[in-house]
Amino acid sequence: MAESAACPAFQLGRPRYDQSSFLGRLRHFIDIIDPSTLFVSEKGLKECIKLLDDYKDGKLPPGVSDLQLWEAQKIKQAIIHPDTGEKIFMPFRMSGYVPFGTPIVIGLLLPNQTVVSTIIWQWLNQSHNACVNYANRNATKPTPTSKFLQGYVGAVTSAVSIAVGLNVLIQKANKLSPATRMIIQRFVPFPAVACANICNVGLMRHNELSEGIDVLDNNGNVVGSSKTAAKHAIMETAFTRVVLPMPIFVLPPIIMSYLERLRFLQSNRRLLLPIHSVVCLVTFGLSLPVAISLFPQMSQIEVSRLEPEIAMATDCKVVTYNKGL
Repeated sequence: MAESAACPAFQLGRPRYDQSSFLGRLRHFIDIIDPSTLFVSEKGLKECIKLLDDYKDGKLPPGVSDLQLWEAQKIKQAIIHPDTGEKIFMPFRMSGYVPFGTPIVIGLLLPNQTVVSTIIWQWLNQSHNACVNYANRNATKPTPTSKFLQGYVGAVTSAVSIAVGLNVLIQKANKLSPATRMIIQRFVPFPAVACANICNVGLMRHNELSEGIDVLDNNGNVVGSSKTAAKHAIMETAFTRVVLPMPIFVLPPIIMSYLERLRFLQSNRRLLLPIHSVVCLVTFGLSLPVAISLFPQMSQIEVSRLEPEIAMATDCKVVTYNKGL
């Protein structure tokens, strides 16, 4: 009985944890971003896919536990795109977001940035974000490549403009002491990245506002396309993208400004970069699942708040839509 409570009965295509609670969503997304899936071999992936296919066809070998099935589904979902059925390039998987994104975060938070280094790090960050967005996109409907290029150019332009603009203003602030100026400069990446992320979401998903997104009834059937639901989905995603960089770009500067005053580190300056890297890695790793768990990926909205044609097409009082990540 204790084993079944710890590991629920397997359901193909369904999340293992309850998505109506924050803790359930957090456990679900910790599974999704688990970096250990990056080391799964081609043979291991094929075995997982075969196990799930056997379950679907009712040919499951005896002795296979629910835990093994959940683990197989976790690995498949981490590596294979659900719409295209193709492998996602390793650096652009959600499970690779922290390992491959942390070096860029470290670069963004390095002290004494020049205009050139600021431009390079912001460009690298938004390039990585754009590739992750594209690799994990909703591919059920064809989207013009121009839309992704617009999002990419808009995000890079806004990030670089804000970061460079703030750095120039800080350098011209003669009333600030050099130490204060350096501390403030360390916080510049956050507003730049947050604004760029909003810009990226808005431009990448602008066509959803004009065309609407599918809303589903209790049985998972498409009721219709709703522009109102699309607006909610984009607003929730944009809010998540502002919350995500907040601890990543705010906590490390605070922690490092304290650690740098320690006598031990003042006499061992070469340890600053490794410690800074560890602080960034831990902060990134903790904040990512928390931020994307704020809202369920499959969100719900009352039919009374949607377009009249949606209300006429279903008896349900609440419908579901895919918010995206």
